[in-house]
Amino acid sequence: MDPSIVQQTFKAAPLTTEFFLQGSVMENSLETLVNRLKGLCDNADYQQESFQDHEMVFHIKNTSVPTPLVFRVRHSLVQTECWSLRYLGHAEVGDKNRPTLVRSYIDCPTSENVAQFIGELGFRMDHEFVVKGFYFHKGRMKITVSKFYKMNQPGNTTNDTIETVCPSYLVELSVVTSSGQEAVGDDMKNFAEQLKPLVTLEKTDHRKIQLAQT
Repeated sequence: MDPSIVQQTFKAAPLTTEFFLQGSVMENSLETLVNRLKGLCDNADYQQESFQDHEMVFHIKNTSVPTPLVFRVRHSLVQTECWSLRYLGHAEVGDKNRPTLVRSYIDCPTSENVAQFIGELGFRMDHEFVVKGFYFHKGRMKITVSKFYKMNQPGNTTNDTIETVCPSYLVELSVVTSSGQEAVGDDMKNFAEQLKPLVTLEKTDHRKIQLAQT
C-alpha cells in the first residue's frame, strides 16, 4: 500500500502537538528524584503510576516519500488488554527562544491485532523493546521516568530474556495539546528549573545524535 494513503488517514485523526524536554538520571539519584517529584506534583500522597510496555517500531518506505513513515505499536504488559498505535513526528528544535522541543503527536487506542493489521498494509517491524517506569502529573504536564530494555529473543518480554540498554533512566517532561499553544513552554521551563541539579531537562537535538551514530 502507498504510505501516502496511510498518512492521509492519520491526517483525518485529531492532530495534536507534543511539547517536551528530556534528560537522564543515574540509578543512585533515582530515589532522590522521585521524592522531589512527589513534593512538586499532584496527588503527592499517592503512589506514582507505574507502567511496563512492549513497544514495536514499524516503518514503510516509498520512493515518493523522502523519509520512512514510522508507527509505534505499544502493548501494556500490566493491563494486557491495552494496545495503542502512536505516531511521533520529527522533533523540531525551533528558534533559540522556544524553551522546548515540539513534534506532531497522535496516539490511538486499538485492538490486539494492530500489529498484524499494519503488517498487511506493508509496514515492517524495525525493532522492539521493553520500557518500564512511572508517571507523575503536574496540571497538564506529564513527567515520565523510564528505563529501556533490549529483548534478546524476538517477541519474548519475560524478565529473564531482557537486559538494560544503559544504566540511566530517561526523564521526560511533556504536554500534549492543540497546535499553537506556545505559552505552555514557559510553564515547563519553570518546572524543569525546580528539578536541578538532580536532572537537567533540555532540548535534545535528535538530529545530532543520529549523525553521531552514522
